[in-house]
Amino acid sequence: MTHFWRTVLVLGCLALVGAGTAGAQDRNRNPHGPMKEQCSTCHKAEAWTPVSLSRKFDHSKYGFALQGAHSSTPCKSCHQSLDFAGTTSTCAACHKDVHSGELGTDCSRCHSARNFLDRTEMVRMHQLTRFALNGSHAGLDCTACHAPAPQGRLVFVNHASTCVECHRQNYQLAKSPDHQGGGFPTDCNQCHSTTLWTAARFSHAGTRFPLTGAHRVASCGQCHLTPNYSATSTVCVSCHQRDYDNATVPDHKASQFPTDCTGCHTTASWTGGAFDHSVTAFPLTGGHKAAACQQCHGDGVYKGKSTLCVSCHQTDYNQTTSPNHVSAQFPTDCSACHTTIVWTTATFNHSATAFPLTGLHQTATCQQCHSDGVYKGKNMACVACHQTDYTTAANPNHQAAQFPPTCQDCHTTLTWLGATFDHDAQWFPVYSGQHRGKWSTCADCHTNPGNFTVFSCLTCHEHSQSQMDSKHQGNSGYRYNSQQCYSCHPDGRSG
Repeated sequence: MTHFWRTVLVLGCLALVGAGTAGAQDRNRNPHGPMKEQCSTCHKAEAWTPVSLSRKFDHSKYGFALQGAHSSTPCKSCHQSLDFAGTTSTCAACHKDVHSGELGTDCSRCHSARNFLDRTEMVRMHQLTRFALNGSHAGLDCTACHAPAPQGRLVFVNHASTCVECHRQNYQLAKSPDHQGGGFPTDCNQCHSTTLWTAARFSHAGTRFPLTGAHRVASCGQCHLTPNYSATSTVCVSCHQRDYDNATVPDHKASQFPTDCTGCHTTASWTGGAFDHSVTAFPLTGGHKAAACQQCHGDGVYKGKSTLCVSCHQTDYNQTTSPNHVSAQFPTDCSACHTTIVWTTATFNHSATAFPLTGLHQTATCQQCHSDGVYKGKNMACVACHQTDYTTAANPNHQAAQFPPTCQDCHTTLTWLGATFDHDAQWFPVYSGQHRGKWSTCADCHTNPGNFTVFSCLTCHEHSQSQMDSKHQGNSGYRYNSQQCYSCHPDGRSG
């Protein structure tokens, strides 16, 4: 059939259709309104219906491009009337608004023509809200959270985003542990994740009792013995009372140990407790650090234990014989001579006494001065140790000359020999002035070795009295004797 005859046939059909519609329709009026398209674009000569759109038909030029599912949708699904011009292009004209107008009329914000229930686009838009979908939430149907509600109640806008809004029943039915009975918070994300509701894990780090050591592997029920988790005590003894009561090395209960176990124990291991003695009034040093607790606390006394040395070292004090501490009445404060490093090789700090050691005294042994066993109240006079040196001294003879026993007037602690008497400052200049180098021994002037107050000037100076008399003519009070010489010449100068 030629194109001409096909066109005639189509037009004839249209005429017949027009003649059969209520009898009043204009045979020349297009039933589709002002639409200007060739009938063959949609209809065939073989059969007027069903309509089959030609590829030449461009729906977009009428203001609504057919895309996605719209391209395969029958015309009557949208065009309820033959007058196509009266068909609206709003989504709500064809699609029921299950959101009841809460989300506006622009369906394209969440839906697409490819598939009205396009989850990818819907989830993407949900991420822009205050409750982004993740984990299992991303795969849920909208109605799982946005359940239909009576007219007037908002279902999508201002919908509560708290966990308990959807999981209240899970919260109430949870018994291991009992959430409701234990007063658990309804903020489920503290323990649960959106990936899997079960296999919950609580982070103790954010509480007032962070878990460390062996506490991290303990089950909840080991510490939380009652349903009310928030009321669980964080005091060690609340869980370890039995450990405290049964401890015998040492006996915690009998020794009145504090129940704050952290003083000795750690969360890494309950056994092998170590007490930090440095926080007490008696920090451990030297050999004390290696001593076992029982060496000092063998009497079972810990609280109020004496810190005096002799409380542990009384036997050492009593048995020491070199020197004999008891008979010498040594003080029981052992730290004066002993250290905590080693008990033997004690050294006494003599500089802290009224007789500091200097010179050769520093190298002398204790027995050289304290051979009599006297330490406390020991005589500090030189002669107490040097009596023999004093009595045997012959040049000069100290005893015969009645020298005072104050050895330090002539001797020093550097050496006993080579004593020097300060003759110049106290009496008569013999080491300086005109007499320097003019004498050999003390006896040159001190003619009486038993009495150094007796001296002679005339043994060295002019021996003739007549010569002295002639030299001193006119000197009132002149007499020819040594004492008179000294009274006029105290500095040794003539004149």
